[in-house]
Amino acid sequence: MGFSMQPYGIQSMLKEGHKHLSGLDEAVLKNIDACKQLSTITRTSLGPNGMNKMVINHLDKLFVTNDAATIVNELEVQHPAAKLLVLAGKAQQEEIGDGANLAISFAGEILQGAEELIRMGLHPSEIISGYTKAINKTIEILDDLVEKGSENMDVRIKEEVVYRMKAAVASKQYGQEDILSSLIADACIQVCPKNPANFNVDNVRVAKIVGGGLHNCTIVRGLVLKSDAVGSIKRMEKAKVAVFVGGVDTSATETKGTVLIHNAEQLENYSKTEEAKVEELIKAVADSGAKVIVSGAAVGEMALHFCERYKLMVLKISSKFELRRFCRTTGAVAMLKLCQPNPDDLGYVDSVSVEEIGGARVTIVRNEEGGNSVSTVVLRGSTDSILDDLERAVDDGVNTYKAMCRDSRIVPGAAATEIELARRLKEFSFKETGLDQYAISKFAESFEMVPKTLSENAGLNAMEIISSLYAEHASGNTKVGIDLEEGVCKDVSTMNVWDLYVTKHFALKYAADAACTVLRVDQIIMSKPAGGPRRDQQPAGGGMDED
Repeated sequence: MGFSMQPYGIQSMLKEGHKHLSGLDEAVLKNIDACKQLSTITRTSLGPNGMNKMVINHLDKLFVTNDAATIVNELEVQHPAAKLLVLAGKAQQEEIGDGANLAISFAGEILQGAEELIRMGLHPSEIISGYTKAINKTIEILDDLVEKGSENMDVRIKEEVVYRMKAAVASKQYGQEDILSSLIADACIQVCPKNPANFNVDNVRVAKIVGGGLHNCTIVRGLVLKSDAVGSIKRMEKAKVAVFVGGVDTSATETKGTVLIHNAEQLENYSKTEEAKVEELIKAVADSGAKVIVSGAAVGEMALHFCERYKLMVLKISSKFELRRFCRTTGAVAMLKLCQPNPDDLGYVDSVSVEEIGGARVTIVRNEEGGNSVSTVVLRGSTDSILDDLERAVDDGVNTYKAMCRDSRIVPGAAATEIELARRLKEFSFKETGLDQYAISKFAESFEMVPKTLSENAGLNAMEIISSLYAEHASGNTKVGIDLEEGVCKDVSTMNVWDLYVTKHFALKYAADAACTVLRVDQIIMSKPAGGPRRDQQPAGGGMDED
């Protein structure tokens, strides 16, 4: 028995193997540092000239993107404080679909300001109260900056939509935003319901097909299925559709049964009755007027033979989500097993055809007149990672459309809003008494991150640009932003760069909330992680025996 030291203090209270960090240096500044690291990663991909990140996740899948939400999703962030920022970014992505980068980078920036204040000797709670005042004031100022007359907009007018969507798409695919925005706007307007507030993002689908280029992208009113039709009939016009979830095949019984066959005739009859039964079922479907059968599972050989005989087109959709979308496009009711469908259960399509796009055979289900249920953007590009990035740009565009259906107010883009917010918050901080004013002025300085990053990413001199922006704004031109192509300050309304008010509002709010949450923490207590040995430290041979 060796001499063992008795644990004392907090160690004696908690189980062994835990970690306990407390105090400013250990807990608060470490947390702030972790958040700063995360925001440093995302910050360089802010804006149209943002750099791409190459992330390889634990399954060896490669992501090349400048979409902050994807980056932080795929980075497996371990540090609990940085996870809070990741959650803020995710919340922004789900709420608006754009501006996750702004939320994360801005939170990192105000935390850096908080660190400087803590080193000056302010207490975190004073910083929090200052930041809370600052964010409330920011929201007030944002309301002032809204462009007049932008709150009433018709979401079915394409120009209006593209006008508001361009900035969100450009931040993902700079230089191609015009082509993409008009595609996305068309697709969204086609499926926009009577009451635009009920717009469903899921109704705009994306089909990615390798080959071709951006100029080959098209829109299909209806679904694009990535599979070929089963059987030899490849085209149907104005047809009724029957959907069977359980597959088109001879159904095995639920219970096991044994058949005793005495002689050869009975054996022959047995297989004949099976054949007759299948034919009867397929004939029943054909008689109900259906010309297209969609199966959710396997299609049997014999059933297929009779479908050909009765000139039925057979499609197989194995994903049940895709099957639901198909039902939504055609208005069909999915039936469980093969039986004669009621007339009410049948759906209708204008045309189903198998076409070849870039060497891949796809089935295109068009439904022009029958309601505005689903539309698909067919994306073309040379490699998978380019297609993935295009898809993210489309997602952002569609989400922006949804956001503008709810609230179409816009504020000046291209960092004009941020500089104006910084200027006005600075003025507001001088009027405040007490220690809050330091926090508020730090909060105001943090807004400079946006123009600074935008100009640095574009290779311009950040200091010159920020000072000339301040000069313009001080003389009352509140709509002056950065023109990244020419590297000068210009009026935003001539460049047509607008951001949605809701995007900015939520991004800043989430960022401030996340930062205050991180600042409120003063102790971290981590238990020993549960479980046996780690996965990557498995014994040789992967834990298998020799056999």
